[in-house]
Amino acid sequence: MPVYTLAQPVHADIECRKSRFIALALPVAGRDAAQQVLSALRAEHAGATHVCWALLAGGHSGMSDDGEPSGTAGRPIMEVLRHHELDNVLGAVVRYFGGVKLGAGGLVRAYTDAIATALKEAQRIEYVAQVILKVEVDYGAEAKVRRWIAQHGYLLKCSSHGASVLLDIRLPAAEQPAAREALRDLTQGQARVSEPD
Repeated sequence: MPVYTLAQPVHADIECRKSRFIALALPVAGRDAAQQVLSALRAEHAGATHVCWALLAGGHSGMSDDGEPSGTAGRPIMEVLRHHELDNVLGAVVRYFGGVKLGAGGLVRAYTDAIATALKEAQRIEYVAQVILKVEVDYGAEAKVRRWIAQHGYLLKCSSHGASVLLDIRLPAAEQPAAREALRDLTQGQARVSEPD
């Protein structure tokens, strides 16, 4: 069964009984990336009353009501993300309190409506898990390995040169076993491939 993420970030700005709710949903690589986005949101909206969020990222999912009554913000955002069958997505809603209390039911509706409005125009794309293979080869094999990376459409994240050449190759996780074999064959067993991060 395919897993979907967002093609690009989406946002919405709604008002509910004088409170302003600014919703943002975007693809993220994991919990660390999500925390960076949330830190930037908090800095950008320093005067906001709450920055509530939900993260679906495989085994690194989580949510926060950020001071709202328990279950009235993070969980509704999470449920909307799940309803859209998304993964590796952060949903966040910034609230500027307008002076009128909404009650638990009103908060659930407001946070649900904000993130759902943002996702109305969202384009879903299939998510393909990626890994980084760390490969060490002798200088004589470097050109062959670089050609192989280009032929397969993989991404060379970085390379360094010392006693040997170290290459970080980003590729779909499902292709990792075949890539290991191919690299060993290509270098007559000389490539040293470490476990992916």
